[in-house]
Amino acid sequence: MQVTETLNEGLKRGYTITVTAAELDAKVQEKLIEAQPEVEIKGFRKGKVPMAMLRKQFGPKIMGEAMQDAIDGAMKDHFDASGDRPAMQPDVKMVDGDTWKEGQDVVVEMTYEALPEIPEVDAGKVTLERLVVKAGAEAVDEALANLAGSAQNFEDRKKGSKAKDGDQVVIDFKGSVDGDYFEGGTGEDYPLVLGSNSFIPGFEAQLVGAKAGDEVKVEVSFPAEYGAAQLAGKAAVFECTVKAVKAAKPAEIDDELAKKYGAEDLAALKGQISERLESEYMGASRAVMKRSLLDQLDALVKFELPPSLVEAEAGQIAHQLWHEENPEVQGHDHGAVEATDEHKALAERRVRLGLLLAEVGRKAEIAVTDQEMTQAVMMQARQYPGQERQFFEFVQKNPQMQQQLRAPIFEDKVVDHIVSGANVSDKDVSKEDLQKAIEALDEM
Repeated sequence: MQVTETLNEGLKRGYTITVTAAELDAKVQEKLIEAQPEVEIKGFRKGKVPMAMLRKQFGPKIMGEAMQDAIDGAMKDHFDASGDRPAMQPDVKMVDGDTWKEGQDVVVEMTYEALPEIPEVDAGKVTLERLVVKAGAEAVDEALANLAGSAQNFEDRKKGSKAKDGDQVVIDFKGSVDGDYFEGGTGEDYPLVLGSNSFIPGFEAQLVGAKAGDEVKVEVSFPAEYGAAQLAGKAAVFECTVKAVKAAKPAEIDDELAKKYGAEDLAALKGQISERLESEYMGASRAVMKRSLLDQLDALVKFELPPSLVEAEAGQIAHQLWHEENPEVQGHDHGAVEATDEHKALAERRVRLGLLLAEVGRKAEIAVTDQEMTQAVMMQARQYPGQERQFFEFVQKNPQMQQQLRAPIFEDKVVDHIVSGANVSDKDVSKEDLQKAIEALDEM
């Protein structure tokens, strides 16, 4: 077997791999000998089929496997010896594959872009500021008020009061399309909060101003994308009877409210809220510090980038931004989307930082544990209530999905590793200052 270099320009590499006919035949013979004990053909006992018959019966299939094994082995030996790590899957083509015949040498051309040598990161040159926000009494009281609002009750308003946004109207309704009542369009004693947008667009607005005892005909059109195909885009009339108009009354902020949220008393609930708020502040602060770290690493460490990775990332960015601007277009049902210089600049940053963090993690032997993966899958599965088991099975069978869940965990662990060696100082700030810092991230 022979490997000959044909290209070495920057990160681009090219090699010719030659597997001689004798080597290939030996590999085929080896596989036939390995398989012989288990082969059973009519007229011969198991394991006693002559080698010539085995070669005739299974030779073409074994030849393909032997060829693939030989090429894969040559590629592995090459990467082990050279230390090269391909940026993307190598492009492998068989020379004269259409005219190759048994008994001839197999010649393969392999091209790829090698990952560059990545300089060491000197974390000591990184200076970071950790924004610290305390959950003060005012923030806790505001959160308590929000909890009381979400636990609100509704009480009857004065007789003759007109309903307004935020009020709850108790209604009976019966819906029809083209004069025919339709299934699922009837309800009794339904408590509808006006302004909640829980009904068809335009429905709730037509009940504003109604009083208990009023009969109201609500005329609306079902959205074109409505779930029930027989109603999608259709004009409908709902005959509504308003049975009560109720005003919202926030729950009292007391021990009873605390118990509704699983706390022993109001003091315990305040403690839980304080912990939750400070955890949220810490998460936001970490996001700000992480951006600062990535900005500094991007400026601090420079190396050649594989063009194929940059091109692929720029294309992905261009498509993502195009779909954000054109949400009505699904999938790839559109013309070509060209990456701009701005997309390419962002792609270069992402590729550089991605390769850098991956290298730091590799050298520091950072890995995502099974426990961390399980936790990530469980958190993701919560988005599919009632279908958690199916989601778990989907992840188990889908390596790409596993990688999508593993990548951000790995990145965060690498960031924490670098931060542990950086110069970090704490700075006490207000909640408003932290919010401004987060908003600034979105504008970048």
